[in-house]
Amino acid sequence: MGLRIISGSLRGKKLQAVRGRQVRPTADRLRESIFNILSSRVNEAIVLDLFAGTGAFGIEAISRGAEYAVFLDNSPGALAVIARNIEACAYNQLTKVIKWDISKNLNCIKSSSPPFNLVFIDPPYNRNIIKPALRNLYRSNSLAKKACVVIEHAAAEPIPANLEAFEIDHQRKYGKTLVSFLNYVV
Repeated sequence: MGLRIISGSLRGKKLQAVRGRQVRPTADRLRESIFNILSSRVNEAIVLDLFAGTGAFGIEAISRGAEYAVFLDNSPGALAVIARNIEACAYNQLTKVIKWDISKNLNCIKSSSPPFNLVFIDPPYNRNIIKPALRNLYRSNSLAKKACVVIEHAAAEPIPANLEAFEIDHQRKYGKTLVSFLNYVV
C-alpha cells in the first residue's frame, strides 16, 4: 500500500515516495498515531519538517489545519519528491522547500518569522544525527516558546541526555521505532 494523507482536507490523497532505500517513509499508521497525540497542536501551526523525505509530515499537518510548512532535506531525490507532492496537493503557497545539510547548521531558517511551533525530525536511523540536529535547531533561534518537537528514531538510538533548551515530554514505542515528544523550554 502506498503513502497517503490520513486525515483533514486531503484525506486519502496519495503521495509519491522516494525510490530505493535512501529514504524511509514513516508508515501511515505511525503518522496517524503521532497526529492523534498532537491533536489540537496542529491547527494553525507553523511547521518545520527536518529530514523531510517525502514531505508527508508537513503535508499531513497542512491537511489538518497548519498554516505553513518548511521542508528541509539534503537529498536531491527527496527534494524532487517533496516538490511533486506539494504540487499535487496544491500547497505551493503554504510551503517552502530548502536543500540543506541539517547536521552542519540551520542558518537557512535563522530567526524565522513567524517562528515554528511544531517541528518534525525524522533522521536516518542510528547515525547519531539527533543531537546535532537539536543543537542546530536551538541555535537557529527559529522556535516559538513552548514549541513541540517530534522525533522519530530507532529505539536503539535514545534522545541524548542534557539537552540544551529541550525536555522530553513523553515517548511512545512502536516496534523498533521510538517517537519522542519534546518541549522547547526557553
